[in-house]
Amino acid sequence: MKKRCSWAGSDPLYIDYHDREWGVQVHDDRKLFEFLLLEGAQAGLSWITILKKRDSYRKAFDSFDPEKISFYGPAEIGLLLENQGIVKNRMKIESAIMNAKSFLAVKKEYGSFDSYVWKFTYGKQIRNSWTETSRIPSLTEESVAMSLDMKQRGFKFVGPTICYSFMQAVGMVNDHTVDCFRYNQV
Repeated sequence: MKKRCSWAGSDPLYIDYHDREWGVQVHDDRKLFEFLLLEGAQAGLSWITILKKRDSYRKAFDSFDPEKISFYGPAEIGLLLENQGIVKNRMKIESAIMNAKSFLAVKKEYGSFDSYVWKFTYGKQIRNSWTETSRIPSLTEESVAMSLDMKQRGFKFVGPTICYSFMQAVGMVNDHTVDCFRYNQV
């Protein structure tokens, strides 16, 4: 039996996410945007809720294409507010559109969103050595810096805790516990 981080629990969807994605370094702009959008949607909810809605988000938000999303207007917002497969929160939906616009501006400035976000960890994964999930912080100096910078650039739903969750998800931080089988793999 594989030893996993305790948060992975017993839900097959959560286990699959833990085993295949969480903490794996992501350098693809579209995938980074997907995680940014999903982390913002998760605010105030459990991550498993968003994982269960992920396919619906992919369909509703044009496969997380920031160029298409940046042009969403009242008609698209109206359809999204009626979509049973996503979190129907106007502020979160509008933030996804604003974040698409900010994402594209950052991409233009830095050449890629990847170059921008990874600068907060100096282009390297922060490898922590946690023995207990309960000791993992909800934010760090790096996530606070990322949050402040992103907010100045017009991003929404990017508080320090959301930024840290994003950093964990895309492998900027390895927060698998040291006894987890994924710790040395990512």
